[in-house]
Amino acid sequence: MPGERMKAARLTAFRHPLVVEQAPIPEPEPDDILLEVEACGVCHSDLHIAGGEWPDVAARMTLPATLGHEAVGRVVAKGAAVSGVPIGARVGVGWLHSVCGRCEHCRAGSENVCLERTVTSVDAPGGYAEFMRVRASQAVPLPEGLSSVQAAPWFCAGVTVYHALQSAGVAAGQRVAIFGVGGLGHLAIQLASGSGAEVVALDVSPAKLQLARAMGVTETLDALDPETVHRLKEGGGPHVALVAAPSKAAYDLAIKTLRRRGTLMVVGLPKEDLTFFADDLVVGEFRILGSAVGTRLEMRDLLALVASGAARCELETWRLEEVNHVFDRLRRGDILGRAVLEMKPARSSID
Repeated sequence: MPGERMKAARLTAFRHPLVVEQAPIPEPEPDDILLEVEACGVCHSDLHIAGGEWPDVAARMTLPATLGHEAVGRVVAKGAAVSGVPIGARVGVGWLHSVCGRCEHCRAGSENVCLERTVTSVDAPGGYAEFMRVRASQAVPLPEGLSSVQAAPWFCAGVTVYHALQSAGVAAGQRVAIFGVGGLGHLAIQLASGSGAEVVALDVSPAKLQLARAMGVTETLDALDPETVHRLKEGGGPHVALVAAPSKAAYDLAIKTLRRRGTLMVVGLPKEDLTFFADDLVVGEFRILGSAVGTRLEMRDLLALVASGAARCELETWRLEEVNHVFDRLRRGDILGRAVLEMKPARSSID
């Protein structure tokens, strides 16, 4: 395999377009598999990474870097130490490239906050490429009947909101408000509804509110309407407010409407600091919880749920060469649901 090359979309400089070029096909290390990528979702985090907006992340990266952390494909080669992952298996990988398995969080089943975790596309090349080297232990098998394109967004967007709803303890009969009906929000709506919760969706886009209605919400509200606070607080307000939008205004609205002893789930990442009055938190006995992607066990459970037809991702597909156009659409908020880069098979196998 030495000398063989593949097509990849790579970040060569922060705040510049990605460059689609030929790159060496990676060789798997002993604990790795080589994935022939069939689909890779485009996440809003990729924009932050490409823009160098997270200094700590940017400082860890070596350019050029291949982005993409919602990758699905088939195993075409594997390292000498890999067992239990057969050639030809269809698997996916998300934000976590590796975890230590030894720290207190890994031992407690919370590998998503591992002290030594490494990140796909930051610490290791990602899935905007025809082939990708993946740590075999992090590869999650796909259920039969679930397409690679449909599966890809669940490896970050999907498992992030799934983990958030699990952490919040969403249960049947509760009222759940989803702020932002974008790539994460429309998935959260379905998962919360599937738990038996009464779901209210808020956004400023009529098209996204229409999508929310198609996903079966109880009510949709325009986040800019002055009556929204009153309507959302009817009956005591939501038990859980999950903010999926990268908007400080969404958090300000959520905390005003939260039911006493309710939970605010921090998922969307605005550029501004979040600010809350201490007396509001004390009087309301609010819980504010962050949510960082999810675990492999949660990913397996989530994929089984999606394969059963309980939820689906609204998506549009693009070719790898169109990645910068997709980035532009994502910046403008023009994508309804998620975008997925679909790869054409480069070859059937690697010898």
